[in-house]
Amino acid sequence: MAKKNFEDSIEKLEDLVEQLESGDLSLDDSIKKFEEGIKLYKSCKDLLSESEKKVKILTDSLKEEDFPEL
Repeated sequence: MAKKNFEDSIEKLEDLVEQLESGDLSLDDSIKKFEEGIKLYKSCKDLLSESEKKVKILTDSLKEEDFPEL
């Protein structure tokens, strides 16, 4: 799977959920879509975790004295 950005992955994941909920897929196709969805979920989770770490590093680097009260 090519590396996708978060928004593209979420959009694809939502599409997969709609397809699975429709009930129009064969069991085999449903399993394939479910597997693809799990991969996308893990990718989104990893991207969120990385972003959270970056935000924490940035906010931890801030000190109160860097922003004096007005």
